[in-house]
Amino acid sequence: MADKQLINPDLQLALGGNTFGWTSNEDQSFAVLDAFLDAGGAHVDTADGYSAWAPGNNGGESETVLGNYFHARRNRDEFFLATKVGGWDQQPGLSEENVREAVDASLRRLQTDRIDLYYAHYDDETQSAQQLARAFDQLVQDGKIRHIGLSNLSPQRQQAWIAAAKEEGLTVPSAIQPNYSLAHRKDVEGADGYGVVAEQNDLAVFPYFSLAAGLLTGKYRNLEDFEGVDRAGQLSAYANEDGLNLVEGLVTVASDLDAAPASVALAWLLAKGVTAPIASARVVDQLEALVAAPKLQLSDEHMAALDTASEPYL
Repeated sequence: MADKQLINPDLQLALGGNTFGWTSNEDQSFAVLDAFLDAGGAHVDTADGYSAWAPGNNGGESETVLGNYFHARRNRDEFFLATKVGGWDQQPGLSEENVREAVDASLRRLQTDRIDLYYAHYDDETQSAQQLARAFDQLVQDGKIRHIGLSNLSPQRQQAWIAAAKEEGLTVPSAIQPNYSLAHRKDVEGADGYGVVAEQNDLAVFPYFSLAAGLLTGKYRNLEDFEGVDRAGQLSAYANEDGLNLVEGLVTVASDLDAAPASVALAWLLAKGVTAPIASARVVDQLEALVAAPKLQLSDEHMAALDTASEPYL
């Protein structure tokens, strides 16, 4: 499908923008974006609410940094830009009115006239599948967005949205963004999971939490390593025997390949057939392991070892 061709086949990686305006200041963010572009990257993923969770932030920071970058570099056309609506308490829900207001606000912060891929970030059960399909289709007709994506909606709601769009001749969603990694497999690989939705509807798949909040960088090798880290809340679920065994299995394969564990974790996702994993880099030095992933070839033995190490998360 067309969306899958929008990822450079030489760099099947989407750069997460969640660090911009949070753990990366504007100068650091600009440097990461420059390096990503130089490495052949194009797809950058953010959301209107990034990073409302951070002390002192209100949301909109990531989009604002990206808008400043596009303005300073005059290179908006070199990027495939994805953002989201429905996950920020200042623009809550997916009603037609809110979606229309939210996309205009995002466009202002991003200093652009269109969004390449616009996600419904979280579900809004007050809206029927037909209402959702109509609201987002109108944004396409207005030229404000090019493609529609679905993130944290259940597989059943995603199927209903797609069916409604097809029935009414509206723009059909073309991408999904599930939580998928070695440390979180069941939602995608399950019998009624997101993988089935993607396969049945020929959807591009851009997983988030591809490195499981940093677990799959290999930094966390014992329980003490989990203490006092920035993402302690997200990482705490892995501070156990299963998590440590997964990291050891990942590190073993990475050592065999003379590669960074993060590269191997992302390469595993690509070998599973995703379009491009989303991963973030706080500073330029962290980008090297990410951009190396698409060039890394995992043998059947390596895949089997990783599958076995991650079985508790299947």
